[in-house]
Amino acid sequence: MNPPSTWTQELLHGTFRVGITLKGIDGLLETTAGVILLVKPSALHDFSLTLWTFGHFHHHGGGQLAGRLAATDPVFASLYLLSHGLVKVALAVALWMNRLWAYPVAILVFGVFVIYQIYRLERIYSLGLLALTVFDVAIIWLTTAEYRDQKRLRSISEAAS
Repeated sequence: MNPPSTWTQELLHGTFRVGITLKGIDGLLETTAGVILLVKPSALHDFSLTLWTFGHFHHHGGGQLAGRLAATDPVFASLYLLSHGLVKVALAVALWMNRLWAYPVAILVFGVFVIYQIYRLERIYSLGLLALTVFDVAIIWLTTAEYRDQKRLRSISEAAS
C-alpha cells in the first residue's frame, strides 16, 4: 500500500489540529460551566432553559430535556462537567504536544464518549447530539491516522540517528 501524498498528509494533519483545538475549547467551556455550577448551583436551571429551549431543540423535546437538566443535582452536574472538560483539555494539550501516549488514550476516551452518545441518541433524538457523535467519530479517525503518521515519523527519525 502506498503512503498518502504530502498534500493529503498536510490536509489530514491540519484537520486533526482543528478538531483537537475544537475539543480543547469544548473542554474549557465544560470546565467553566462546572466551576460556575459549584459557585452558583441555580445556574444549571438557567443554562438548561436557555440552551435547550433555543430554536430547533425546543420543537423536538428540548423543553422536556431542559426540565430534566434543571432537576439534576448541581454537584453531580458540576463534577461531571469538570471531569469531562478537564479530560478533553488535557488530551487536546497532549495531542498538540505530540505526546505519543495521548493518541491511544484519546481514541479510547472519545470512543467511550461515542458509545455513551449513541446510547443517549436511542433514548432522546437530538440533531445536536447526532452532530457531536459524527464529529467525535471523525476525530477518532483523524487521531488514528495522525497516530500512525507520528509513529512512522519517529521510527524514521530513530533509524536516522
